[in-house]
Amino acid sequence: MRSYMFKRFLDLLMSASVLILTSPLLIGVMIAVWLQDFRSPIYRAPRVARGGGEFTMMKIRSMVANASKTGVNSTGADDQRITAVGHFIRRWKIDELSQFFNVLIGSMSVVGPRPQVRNWGTDLYTSAEMRLLDVRPGITDLASIVFSDEGNILAGATHADLEYNRLIRPWKSRLGLFYIDNMSLAMDIRIVGLTILAIINKQKALDGVVAILRDHAADGELIEVCRRLVPLEPAIAPGAAKVEDGSLYGGGS
Repeated sequence: MRSYMFKRFLDLLMSASVLILTSPLLIGVMIAVWLQDFRSPIYRAPRVARGGGEFTMMKIRSMVANASKTGVNSTGADDQRITAVGHFIRRWKIDELSQFFNVLIGSMSVVGPRPQVRNWGTDLYTSAEMRLLDVRPGITDLASIVFSDEGNILAGATHADLEYNRLIRPWKSRLGLFYIDNMSLAMDIRIVGLTILAIINKQKALDGVVAILRDHAADGELIEVCRRLVPLEPAIAPGAAKVEDGSLYGGGS
């Protein structure tokens, strides 16, 4: 209980500080987004909440209006729906800053497994992955650092959601479960520091992730993937069995 209270206090302190300090940047970017097409600069993204319900995640819009109606959730760096200003927003993760509003109201935490959509997201979760919904989703986590180049990984994919589930989801889920099993305020602080470092020096941030995994005796295969020295290969999500034709990994809890 005390740990939860300290985590919530840290969330409130950090989110209020970030929103105050970055308010000029947020306002300027929102004006730039609005001037592109005179549509709302805020995208209200439905996401699965802790416990399996839903909440609305606030994001500065980086795509054309109504982009979600295409039914594609995962986004490659070459996705035609991304606007000119949107590429800048995504490059510097500015769309994540608005999510500190969610932290303030308690639907998200600063550190935790990234929030997911339901279709092509939690609907595919195995029983093992459902544990990811036991905690509040976060703005950043270990996977956010390791796969900060997610858009580049998915660039050129014919089916971005399928490629996400084959290449990225298995490792994201394993990192999320690792966090839940070992979460602490000390780890949260390290993850926040590494998230900032990743913007400046991705390799040093990856080294920091590997150090955390080693400190807690993580699986060697997971550690090697987090080094990001070799291209990602299709993998199986925690608790999942491979579909016979190899076309999809996952499926139902």
